[in-house]
Amino acid sequence: MKYFADGTLNARVDPPFIQQRNLPSNVYSHNEQTDEQSTLDHGGFIAYNSNRSGANEIWTYNVRTGENEQLTQGLGDAFSQPIWAPNSRRIAFTGKNRIVYIIYLDSGSIAAIDQLPKEGDLNVSWSPDNESIAYVKRGTITIYDTTLHEARTINAAGATDVQWFPTGTVLLYQAMDDKGNSQLYQISVNGRDRKKLTNNSEGPIHHIRLSPDGLFVVYTTPGESVSLIRTMELATGTVFPIKGGPLSKNYYPVWSPDSTQIAFTSTIEDHGYSSQIRTIGRKGKAGRIWAISSCYATPVTWAPDGKKIAYLSGCRDEHASNELWILQLNRSKPMRVIQDQSIMSLQWSPTEIEDLTMQEYTNELLGINLQYPHEWTKINEVRFEGGDGFFQVGALFGTETMQQICQAEAHQKLMPYGSDPQIRHLEMPVEACLIYPSNDQSEEMKGQAAYITKYEAPIEIEGKSYNYFILWADKDHIEKIVSTLLFLP
Repeated sequence: MKYFADGTLNARVDPPFIQQRNLPSNVYSHNEQTDEQSTLDHGGFIAYNSNRSGANEIWTYNVRTGENEQLTQGLGDAFSQPIWAPNSRRIAFTGKNRIVYIIYLDSGSIAAIDQLPKEGDLNVSWSPDNESIAYVKRGTITIYDTTLHEARTINAAGATDVQWFPTGTVLLYQAMDDKGNSQLYQISVNGRDRKKLTNNSEGPIHHIRLSPDGLFVVYTTPGESVSLIRTMELATGTVFPIKGGPLSKNYYPVWSPDSTQIAFTSTIEDHGYSSQIRTIGRKGKAGRIWAISSCYATPVTWAPDGKKIAYLSGCRDEHASNELWILQLNRSKPMRVIQDQSIMSLQWSPTEIEDLTMQEYTNELLGINLQYPHEWTKINEVRFEGGDGFFQVGALFGTETMQQICQAEAHQKLMPYGSDPQIRHLEMPVEACLIYPSNDQSEEMKGQAAYITKYEAPIEIEGKSYNYFILWADKDHIEKIVSTLLFLP
């Protein structure tokens, strides 16, 4: 018998055999962090479906802190698969009674938007602008705006596995041609310009996933007992066979964030059924086996930095997987981070968001990314404000040392930080300083504090060179915002 991580079938497995090839059975603790585990300090969240509360619900695992949070109550089902929006602010899933739900992480609210028919396709795909989802229902593709709560449909008989192209104006999907062969098609979101992309006669096409750059597609064929993986270059129609495991049972292919690799699982039989966690280039080259799961097959998911992969294991007897593992591609062995009740599915957040109540801000001109409270609104390109605070970003030029730059900012003639600001100098992870206002700071400054650090190399804006980055924010939020600050490569 076979046993998938989602518990659909059972298999004989040999847990000690698996443990010999992975880390010891103890669960990774964030309170006892080793050097090898320290790179998990950043990584976003993993959404997963578990019955740890007694019923299948959607949960999140904070990769940085190790905390688990239940997002739904009485809505999930064993087949529920959490699907993140590209900006990591919303999660879509199909739940109990095949109802499609949207979780709005900023507010914690959940909306039921539609109900899918029995035996239909449960796949949901987010638009690149984070506003709409696409899914299939009774021979039509539905595009639902999750902000305006408006839907429109496209006729597409027999369609499955609908996906958005990065342009946001074209969809990819699978359907049968006139000869009954499974093919891939594209169609504009206005329902026009339908185009067949494949000339497939190999068999049914399943588990279709479009690469993030929109140039390749990966799929499995022809079925479950024999499951082969193929990639196709859309510009040329060239199909690349992907070498998998010895039993020709390869499942759950998923693209790396940079579109250059896929990760997937291959079933093997050695001391019982288990599966290999593999990666390979998009044209079928440079394949590698990284780890072994005790499940017949397991879904896999990439971290947003493309340097880590999460998967499920712990399949025993007739039970589903109960372990979530993280594999760091620059480390020798994976880590088990959750040992729980049944875990059915998982997906890593597309961005390294640190807090589900925070929003992301990127300024490519200044070369930075940070996070701020989601309820704050944009004043201009460099400033956001809310009822309880604000932030603003900028750049400075100076030939002085860091200490001198910080002193000059803190002790300006107009005293924006009051008459006696406090300067806190930082050495790790980079040389920087924090400036805190004194009690006599003017109220019109709204509690302004500042953070200054030096760029690794000067940046150029409108022909002028700047070598220091500065962040202004209210004193109650500045440290939290600074903790999320990243410099773009």
